[in-house]
Amino acid sequence: MQFTDVITMIGAIAVFLFGMSTMTQGLEKVSSGRLESILEKLTNNVFKGVLVGALVTAVIHSSATTTVMCVGFVNAGIMKLEQTVGIIMGANIGTTVTAQILRLSSISSDGNFLLTLLQPAVLGPLLAVVGIIFYMFVAGGQKRNIGEIILGMGLLFIGMNTMTTAVAPLQNEPWLAGLFTTFSNPVLGMLVGAILTAILQSSTAFTGILQALSTTGAICYNTAMPLIMGQNIGTTLTALLSSTGASKNAKRTALIHLFFNVIGSVFFLVLLYAGNAIFHFAFWTEVVDMGSIANFHLVFNLACTALLLPFRKALVRLVERLVPGDKEEVELSAILDERFLLSPALALEKSRMAVVQMGRLAQGNYQRAVKLLEHFDPKEMEKLNEVEDSIDQLEAGLDNYLVRLSDHALTPEDSNLVSELLHTLSDFERIGDYVVNVAECAEAMEERSIEFSAKAKFELETLNKAVGEIIDKAIACYETQDTHLAAKVEPLEEVIDLMRDELRNRHIERLKAGDCTIETGTQFLELLTNLERVADHCSNVAMYIIREEAKEGDPIRENSHLYLHQLHEGGSDEGFDKMYGEYKKQYYSVLKEPVPQEVPPMFQEAEQKS
Repeated sequence: MQFTDVITMIGAIAVFLFGMSTMTQGLEKVSSGRLESILEKLTNNVFKGVLVGALVTAVIHSSATTTVMCVGFVNAGIMKLEQTVGIIMGANIGTTVTAQILRLSSISSDGNFLLTLLQPAVLGPLLAVVGIIFYMFVAGGQKRNIGEIILGMGLLFIGMNTMTTAVAPLQNEPWLAGLFTTFSNPVLGMLVGAILTAILQSSTAFTGILQALSTTGAICYNTAMPLIMGQNIGTTLTALLSSTGASKNAKRTALIHLFFNVIGSVFFLVLLYAGNAIFHFAFWTEVVDMGSIANFHLVFNLACTALLLPFRKALVRLVERLVPGDKEEVELSAILDERFLLSPALALEKSRMAVVQMGRLAQGNYQRAVKLLEHFDPKEMEKLNEVEDSIDQLEAGLDNYLVRLSDHALTPEDSNLVSELLHTLSDFERIGDYVVNVAECAEAMEERSIEFSAKAKFELETLNKAVGEIIDKAIACYETQDTHLAAKVEPLEEVIDLMRDELRNRHIERLKAGDCTIETGTQFLELLTNLERVADHCSNVAMYIIREEAKEGDPIRENSHLYLHQLHEGGSDEGFDKMYGEYKKQYYSVLKEPVPQEVPPMFQEAEQKS
């Protein structure tokens, strides 16, 4: 074997690995988080878990990625430890699909046109050409992703074919036969397979390289089997590294993957070598080819699953003993697990969940602030400040998380979603800030023994109800991506603006008439300002949803400020005008009614909810 052949082989391995990585990335983008959702939802039954784990891994061509997803789900509290067992077992089965595809190299065409097309030497370049056309010249985000998949698959076949050609001169090298004879030692073979797979961080890549080397005729069954079993152990390193610094259950998930592969590999290695010692298998020293390696890889993983599936609960108890501790309470920040960055679509989905959680926290604080205006409680004020700290920390963590996510290759749609999330989390954080200002007004009134008149209390309660409704609608429309619900936010915001102006003018008149003090008036006007600004940010959130769903050329996409101005002028949207009229009657018109003798507790609904 010449020096140039070595360089060619190294380059072929690089092309092969790059093709696999490109294909996997394209498949993850096309899935848009759907594969992750399947993993998350369809695992209530262990047999479903095995099937789902196999299918997802067959699609993304990486058992390590599937297991890392499980570690992330468990760390975030989305999935229970027991649910991951079936998925991990199924992932080992799914990872054998690539080897079955690569075995096409060993199929003889015999002049058959269809079989000739399936040869990597022909199929690889054809797929690469089709893929690059889609990737570079066909418009549309999904078409580009499909091109990335096809291109990656083409590079995979080109790399495999080039590897096979590069190692062909090794057929006559006696040292290669001697090397693989050494690997027939089961312990050494497993160790080498595990180490090389851990370095490549892909059992599929190691199996592909082994298939290419099998074309030299130097690899026998007794050599290939320990190597294949060892690669099953080596692939667990990725999940083990992923669990570092994670919750105890996440560490247990990674250990389940390790023990499943180690126990299965050791059991069948002992079984095979003991069987050969007794029965002297005829195939033991026969030369393997690509198809034989692919078939053994499949049968071995099926057998491991059949062996250990009945003992899945014992496996869970084992890792729980090795990693002791009670079940941990999952923190909100766990939603932003670092492992999700490996799949941008999933990271975006979880980021949206965290943004919604921010909104819910701000809503809870609003309800506390309203109760503080009615009856101040220092403990409730302390709780409100603690929640506000959590909102600020989550906002900072989310901001950093999304910026890091932007460094990954994102589709134009995903990039727009990152921008929307950044704007929305800023709006929810600002809502939290204005709610704190409302609570601080309540605190200042308590410290100075200030109390509003019955009329002022009635006015403030009516405004609080309107603001409470707009917060609820803004969060709900964002969580469900409901444009019809989002359309109800802006007319309510316009009514809140009208109420603010009306109540400000009334209070100024009361100040002039001497019906209230300057100090009382200052707090009242401060409350009006903060409540109206809460409504403004709710309007922003709803507009993101409406603008996202609008078609190209719609006024809101061309100029949202002009669109809102035209809405507020009236006559441009019958639906808006109708809802504006309904909200005006519900809230603004109430201000014209006589003040009740006994003012009910402000925002009574909030008290009932909390």
